Amino acid sequence: MDEIIFVTHNKGKIATAQKYLKNANLKIFEYDLEEPRSDDIKYISKYKVEEGYNLVKKPCISLDCGFWIDELNGFPKAFVNFALDSIGIDGILKLMEGKENRKCRFTECLSYYDGKKLYQFMGKHEGNLSKEKLGEDRGAKWSNLWYIFKPAGYEKTLAQMTDEERNTRKRIESIEAIEEFAKWYEKK
Repeated sequence: MDEIIFVTHNKGKIATAQKYLKNANLKIFEYDLEEPRSDDIKYISKYKVEEGYNLVKKPCISLDCGFWIDELNGFPKAFVNFALDSIGIDGILKLMEGKENRKCRFTECLSYYDGKKLYQFMGKHEGNLSKEKLGEDRGAKWSNLWYIFKPAGYEKTLAQMTDEERNTRKRIESIEAIEEFAKWYEKK
């Protein structure tokens, strides 16, 4: 298989890629790619994978994620990092005080670019927001949202789950973009 470069500095994303792309010739290039201002994760992922390709001149992947809270009209959407940097988890919980509808979801896009063609794979993870920060810091964590996100069908946040619980949980209403890419890439 051809070498694939994952250009990212996010340790949680790296761990996930290594889990799902065991059979691929995956190399990590740690770099903080520029993130354009947009609420379209497909556009952001495309932009980042093309920037990654321009850096390494080899087939690349980029994984971008947004977070939608139904009660807040989707906020923060693709502006997760901005929201976490400005109001943080405590600010999100404050906005949700007294709200009964706690439905939310991660939506993700993995882009693969070989220098000629772009392929994109979508994923989503339905869940509910907890009413407080819960759990421990873990190396597999992609985002501080793990302290308040309870996957559909579970009463624990991702940060409360052990690695084994997270890896073996029944994924209700959940699709992993990286897993979809791995299936496609192995058939390619």
